Order: sequence, then structure tokens, then C-alpha cells
Amino acid sequence: MPNYKLLYFNMRGRAEIIRYIFAYLDIKYEDHRIEQADWPKIKPNLAGKTELEQCQVDAVVDTLDDFMSLFPWAEENQDLKERTFNDLLTRQAPHLLKDLDTYLGDKEWFIGNYQVTWADFYWDICSTTLLVLKPDLLGIYPRLVSLRNKVQAIPAISAWILKRPQTKL
Repeated sequence: MPNYKLLYFNMRGRAEIIRYIFAYLDIKYEDHRIEQADWPKIKPNLAGKTELEQCQVDAVVDTLDDFMSLFPWAEENQDLKERTFNDLLTRQAPHLLKDLDTYLGDKEWFIGNYQVTWADFYWDICSTTLLVLKPDLLGIYPRLVSLRNKVQAIPAISAWILKRPQTKL
């Protein structure tokens, strides 16, 4: 049986729904509450250092998420599913990739040159899935490929990739 630890502020907030679900399912967990003042000591800084950087991270992640959400992953009509995937990968993805490549420019990471953010992680995850569907998708975007390679070269990420279960998507 897994041990769950819920880490959240000392309030109901967004974590309360999780507490309700744990209670309803009679799942034991540790309800670890922290004070707002202690958050900077605990929170990993993957969201950007400033409010502007945090907005930029959110913009990149939301852009990727909006695109990935267009795929009809659960569509049962295989013909419709295949047509939609093909359209997204051949007609719409190039626009997204061009915009992302332009935004990345000559920077080391999506948000500057100094530190990875979860936007870079999310890019790697999304692009890995897209490359399964269309292996040549990033052919003309060497900077986006380089960003993927840099994320995957981070020792902790590299170790996770090696030990995670192997699945198609």
C-alpha cells in the first residue's frame, strides 16, 4: 500500500478536494501543512524567478497544452482519429513549432539563459509524444531539438528516463 503525503498551505484551498477524495475512499495519508512564509524554502524554483518569468512559463506551457489537447486521444472512430491526427501533425504543428522556435531564439532555455523551468520539461514531454507520432517533425528546428537534448541530459531527468516504464506514449 502506498504512503501518501499531501503538502499544502495551512488552509482548505485547492487541496481540500484531495482531502475529500482521500476521506471518501478511506485512504490514509499525511496531511502536511505549511505556512505561507515557509513556501520559498520548500518550493523548487521551476516556475521562473520573477512574476514576468512565471507568466512566460505559463504562456509556453499553456500553448503546448492547448495544442496537445486538440488530439482526439480517445476517439473511437479510427478514420476520424487518423484524419485529425494527420491534420494536426502536418498542417497545424509546423505553425506551433515555428512560433516556439522563434520564441526560444538563441536562449539556452525557453525562459532565459540561466535556469531550466517546467516549461522546458513540458516541451520535452510533449515533443517526445509528437515525435512518436511523426518522427521527422522537428527536422528543421535544430534549436528545439537541442533544447530537448539539454533537458534529457540533466542527470536526474536522464536517470528517470532510463528507469521509467517503456510505453508508446
